[in-house]
Amino acid sequence: MPRRDASLAGVVEVVAAPRAPVPMDATDLGLLRLLAKDARMSQRQLAANLGVSGPTVGERMARLERSGVIHGYSVQVNWEALGFGVPVYLSVTAAAGYDVAEIMRSLWEITEVDDVTLVTGSLDLLVRLRVRDDTHLRTILLSQVWQIPGMQGTETMIGMAEMPPKDTLTNLLTQLQSELPNASGHGTDT
Repeated sequence: MPRRDASLAGVVEVVAAPRAPVPMDATDLGLLRLLAKDARMSQRQLAANLGVSGPTVGERMARLERSGVIHGYSVQVNWEALGFGVPVYLSVTAAAGYDVAEIMRSLWEITEVDDVTLVTGSLDLLVRLRVRDDTHLRTILLSQVWQIPGMQGTETMIGMAEMPPKDTLTNLLTQLQSELPNASGHGTDT
């Protein structure tokens, strides 16, 4: 149903809230770097690699989880091996007066949708999906995406080839580490 008052007003209810960066020291960053390489590493192994005690690692991990820095442990999947090797990027423009938040919610409910991002510029949303092939994509567009009220237009871009995974997390953690005062590599055992 069209909303005439503010088409972006409901977005605040569906997007992740902005957060201030959590203060971290070299031990925290080192811990995150090790977990990024192997999230299944034991606390004993983590402690040995960091040169701190096991209880320190446990306390640091618990604090990072509570503060939302660590929000889960996951596995990296080879999408092609699962039969969903085609990445698709969909730009979305909402019709004037429609609640963009409702469009975002509807897109998010589609199983193959991996990511929905509100963007600035001439588009409203960028959506990333994983599909089996062009027939699968056609079915999703016709029966689900284009059935969402308020969709004015879409542009579909099919990924033809991807770069190998980049270890962005480790690279950013290394950058943060270098920005710390007295960046020696390890923090104190607290």
